[in-house]
Amino acid sequence: MSTFAIKADRFVLPGATMQGGYLTIKDGFFGAWSAEEPECEIRDYTGCIVGPGLVDTHIHGFHNHATTDCDPDAIDDSSIALAQAGTTAWVPTTFTESVDDIARACAAIAEADERRDDDFRGARIAGIFLEGPFFTTAHVGAQNPAFLIDPDVEIFDGWQEKAGGRIVKSALAAEKDGACDYIAALDQRGVVTAIGHSDAHYDEALAAVNAGASCFVHTYNGQRGLHHRDPGVTGAAMTTPETYAEIICDGKHVVPGAIKALVDAKGWQHCVLITDCLICGGMPEGEYVSGGMAVVMKDGLCYLKGEDGATGNIAGSVLTLARGVKNMVDWQIVTAEQAIRMGTEVAARSVRVEDRFGYIKPGRAADLTIFNADMTLADTYVGGVSVTA
Repeated sequence: MSTFAIKADRFVLPGATMQGGYLTIKDGFFGAWSAEEPECEIRDYTGCIVGPGLVDTHIHGFHNHATTDCDPDAIDDSSIALAQAGTTAWVPTTFTESVDDIARACAAIAEADERRDDDFRGARIAGIFLEGPFFTTAHVGAQNPAFLIDPDVEIFDGWQEKAGGRIVKSALAAEKDGACDYIAALDQRGVVTAIGHSDAHYDEALAAVNAGASCFVHTYNGQRGLHHRDPGVTGAAMTTPETYAEIICDGKHVVPGAIKALVDAKGWQHCVLITDCLICGGMPEGEYVSGGMAVVMKDGLCYLKGEDGATGNIAGSVLTLARGVKNMVDWQIVTAEQAIRMGTEVAARSVRVEDRFGYIKPGRAADLTIFNADMTLADTYVGGVSVTA
């Protein structure tokens, strides 16, 4: 590979957003930013803003593949399509399934990651997120209620063994029996626990945070909401400043006004842009199977399909993270710089992978997402190679 430099109007760097200048990339790794033009090939992105590669920490599938297909080739295909859509790292997210099926999904994701070489140009696997099966029936959402169980550290350790240590986040309802013990045990293992699909009261949610829980799963959705006499899980997300709050930024799961309320209460530095995208992301409208459950994609959303064929509750999004970043700017909730950081630096910190992902730093793999002035996607680089379709 060769040395080249990217020229753009703005660069979102760890210390500050730099105006103009050049970012050098050598043999697929970041060099330094400089105001002066270096003596190498220049790739001109005048008018654009350059940020770290986007990191999606809650995503169930893409491009007609689910993370629970237990197929390493499917994980690779999803990864390639995600990179072409602007996401350079993702945390494949499982569903509430049987203990054995979750183990198989973890093993397949690990296999896909292990066999990759430096020439693979898909989104990197930053870890695995277990969304379930430790949830409540009250807010089960699109999770399969047949497989709900209480938190169990021994079961988690079995999954982590199959995953080759890649599990970085595990979700649970704060009110489940054994929740706080589970949270404390995973915190000692360096694994993030997230409160989600939970009917916990405010005090129960705070107890989980005090035990070590540090994230809230798709805030507002699948949880006891904010009430003036019981702030619930949503209130706990808003009032615990050091925790992170995921938000599905499609404008459909949560309307822009509610997203603004969360960001204003918590600060953008602790709000994580996610997609919660399902198998039908990047695909045409139609019927699909997600997490073993029939779903219908229409009008930019994915819905559960009832036994009678009728459309049921929202199952998940078909959003790309690049589009979510643009939405946050278009809705005037945050600046372009803040939106990019929410989908990169903040996301990486929320699952404790900031040592590898989410930042433009010399010596790191040159993963970039480049936006036009109107925040549409201009280009994506993985390991210093442009992959935009």
